[in-house]
Amino acid sequence: MIARHVVALVAIACVTVVHAQALPRELKLSTAVGPAYPLGRAGERWAELLNEGAAGAFEARQYPGAVLALRDPLREFGALRDGDADLAVGSALAWSAQLPAFAVYGLPWIAAETEQQEALANDVPVRDAVSARAALAGVIVLAIVPLGERVVSTTKAAPTTPDKMSGLRFRTLPIPLVIETFATLGARAEAMSLADAQSGFAAGTLDGQEATATTLAATRAYASGQKYVTRWGAFNDVMVFAVRKSIWEGWSETQRAAARETAMAAAREAGPVAREDAALAELTKQGVTLVRPTAAQRAAFRAAVEVGWTKWTNAIGPDIVAAALAATKR
Repeated sequence: MIARHVVALVAIACVTVVHAQALPRELKLSTAVGPAYPLGRAGERWAELLNEGAAGAFEARQYPGAVLALRDPLREFGALRDGDADLAVGSALAWSAQLPAFAVYGLPWIAAETEQQEALANDVPVRDAVSARAALAGVIVLAIVPLGERVVSTTKAAPTTPDKMSGLRFRTLPIPLVIETFATLGARAEAMSLADAQSGFAAGTLDGQEATATTLAATRAYASGQKYVTRWGAFNDVMVFAVRKSIWEGWSETQRAAARETAMAAAREAGPVAREDAALAELTKQGVTLVRPTAAQRAAFRAAVEVGWTKWTNAIGPDIVAAALAATKR
């Protein structure tokens, strides 16, 4: 399989003089995190595959930590659009701060089950509609793959019904969709560093956090008093592999095909389901109690945030949301 990628990429070395003059020698690839995390590793792998067959025509270099976007993942789409980055592997939830269409993948409780998450990530009508919005903004989407479900960890009890969220303080991503959902449920959500979160847990002023199981396992959540991890089904996310439109337009058709193929290969290697299952198993070993609300309980959560759904449906586009709902019900 990799050999086929290399064969496809050798054409990159045979670019015309026009292309060679138009394209930068180094292509800057942005990721919000480093290779120790799944998204960062996917970006690293894409750069490797691109460079294997470039034969010196260019070098894709990863810049982790969102350094090309002022160290703010929510600015990463804009950095790619505006030319501070040439390539990126990003989170749809994070990018939704600058292009609301991406929020369709993380609408609360739109895809609570693994099968629904995969169906939504793989749905062609949804992908094409979101990609069209991104292209209008100057970014070409090459591949989308599930990044995995996001869970909530808590110190005292598992929030299995909306009323149990009231008054709790959580560490979350600084993403409007996420923060607004918590606020609708009566919880206080805010972004903070890992060090501040650990201090909050130690002082008893922080009740939990919203994250992937991989992140919770890597940071040893149980050691800071997070005894419960609830797979509540609220948010899931996808990785988006993308290139700046001006770079895309400077490539030949062969180069475009190679870039798309290598992005899809890196996406397939990401393996989100197995990765998150392994992280959940590791959390159990660390002493965490895993809790999964019933379908009825998740439905109650979904009903409690209807006002947010109405707002975000208008921002995303009713047509895109309708296609997403159809994808998760097939």
